[in-house]
Amino acid sequence: MYEYHDQYKSARERNDVDAQARWARQLTWEIARHAVGEEIVVYPLLEKHLGAKGKQLADHDREEHMKVKKELHDLESLKPGTPEFHSLIERIMADLHHHNDDEEINDLPMLEPVLGDTGSKQAAQSFKTTKKFVPTRSHPSAPNQPPLETLAGFLAAPLDKLKDMFSKFPTAEEKAGAEKELEFRDHDAKAGRDANRSI
Repeated sequence: MYEYHDQYKSARERNDVDAQARWARQLTWEIARHAVGEEIVVYPLLEKHLGAKGKQLADHDREEHMKVKKELHDLESLKPGTPEFHSLIERIMADLHHHNDDEEINDLPMLEPVLGDTGSKQAAQSFKTTKKFVPTRSHPSAPNQPPLETLAGFLAAPLDKLKDMFSKFPTAEEKAGAEKELEFRDHDAKAGRDANRSI
């Protein structure tokens, strides 16, 4: 997500509205898939293995997802290259950065020891697999509580994929270049986790 955002910002600096639109579409596509994947795989694990605290964490994370889903839905009505479009993308990314760091610094370190190495690897694989089959657009009116979130996600996915066929995305070469750049960046919350442990 962060690399796609960086590519969007780079296109904006070049005043390349077409590239801004393509990278924004790639960014929102990834955010939607990531959010639903977490709701289907990660949050039920928090609730199952961490009891009341896990439910509290999952509910908090779902609230933050609803805010971002609404913002993504609003973004679809704005025109790339406009100040309103850019302002909303920046607000979405600020919200996501806080949300992702919170999950990586607090939620996942509580969950991983309970799952164990094998359970953690299985959860990661389930998350990756689920992302392949979930909606690629934001649906703020869809339920985000199990089991309805799973059903809603899988029902929306085919229509979203059809819409994506007619949307512009970065080329394979552009995505490969972005992945190459990502090798030299650390957008995960590692520094925050390390700082938290030293306190």
